[in-house]
Amino acid sequence: MTRQAAHRARLFAFATGVAASAAAAYIVATERVRPSHIEEAETLPGDDLIVAPIASLTNAITIHRPSTDVWPWLAQMGATRGGWYSYDALDNGGHPSAHRVIPELQYLAIGMVFPALPAVSDGFILLDFETHRHLLLGWRTPAGELLVTWAFVLREMENGSTRLIVRARGSQGYSFHSMPSWLSRRFIPFVHFVMERRQMLGIAARAEAL
Repeated sequence: MTRQAAHRARLFAFATGVAASAAAAYIVATERVRPSHIEEAETLPGDDLIVAPIASLTNAITIHRPSTDVWPWLAQMGATRGGWYSYDALDNGGHPSAHRVIPELQYLAIGMVFPALPAVSDGFILLDFETHRHLLLGWRTPAGELLVTWAFVLREMENGSTRLIVRARGSQGYSFHSMPSWLSRRFIPFVHFVMERRQMLGIAARAEAL
């Protein structure tokens, strides 16, 4: 084998290794964000607010910390607050999500807004919460119709870890940026999983780093 051929072979092996490592990392990360059949089927806070959703999307992750260490990251979510812990360039105006618990953002009140994006006045409304147990967000039309519910539920496990279960439900009137409903039903679950997977891994990393 010539020196040039050997060099190409080494480059190919290196590229293959990098690709395999990246694929393995993605699979491991994806496996971590996966609900059980029981979690998918159980009733969660907010389910009764949208009785016949066009979609109900559930994800779950085990966080190796008690719920008291996970809750503060949920309480301070929102653009211009602690961030959404997902892809900041897309949902936080390029500002990095917080890597510390912000005490002044821990006070919650029903009806408060969790801004969807920086420099906007609308966003998710806090519909309900129970400290260390669940936080329920919703999105309403200007007329007050509830279009989306987004529930974050914390379940303590016997080993001191916490199961974070997240469920989003869309009403029959929901459409993504005026997309036709048939297209929204195919497009939204994929985008939602990509963004929420990153968010849940971000929350887990922050809580476990304490």
